[in-house]
Amino acid sequence: MKYNKENFNDIYSRVKEFKKKYPLTIAWRLKEHAKICALHMNPDEVVKYVFASQKNDNPFDIFTTYIIVLTNKRILLGSKRVFFGYFFTAITPDMFNDINVKMGLLWGKITIDTIKEIVYLSNIQREALPEIETSITQYMMKEKQKYRKPESK
Repeated sequence: MKYNKENFNDIYSRVKEFKKKYPLTIAWRLKEHAKICALHMNPDEVVKYVFASQKNDNPFDIFTTYIIVLTNKRILLGSKRVFFGYFFTAITPDMFNDINVKMGLLWGKITIDTIKEIVYLSNIQREALPEIETSITQYMMKEKQKYRKPESK
């Protein structure tokens, strides 16, 4: 697997920083997942924000850890499988519809609604939710401006 070491180091250090700040977020094998995101980054992309979570709607399923990377072009979701292969999803600003935040007793959940699917990110430490929501919302509002049609007079 050939990935950009600079991108990997940036992603991995930022996700470690996130886990240190929010240790109750359930996430495993962060180094392996960071490699997947680094593998799929384009040369002109720059990392803006990184966090980890479970990509599912079930708070008891703790084995689907993903790293989520906001770049200056899109949102990347990557997960390395245990034995072979990996999962990767990219969300471009034109596909983004809405974001939902739900806070439970122990953890929170972020739901990203896109044109094609709904992405559930769960088992996130409650205190991390405002930071994640703000990062995604500010990024998407800025990027979606580029996709607006000019108003006709």
